[in-house]
Amino acid sequence: MNWEQTITEDELEEWTRADGNATIRLRRRTDGRFAVRLDQLYQADEGRGYAYEIVETRPAADELVDDWQTEAVPANETPE
Repeated sequence: MNWEQTITEDELEEWTRADGNATIRLRRRTDGRFAVRLDQLYQADEGRGYAYEIVETRPAADELVDDWQTEAVPANETPE
């Protein structure tokens, strides 16, 4: 399923899944590390889900976003 970048600010980016039932947010913390979180809504076919990780570098954060976008697909679809 496709993801659209819905927020782009100085230290914050967010992507929303095409069905609107999941978001991924990436933000730079004050200590220079990056926080990434996945939030799947109760309405999502696969049910509620939440994940949060802190990584050291922007490339690591980007890789985590890519992984979660691939893995967080509705129950009636298969990962790409």
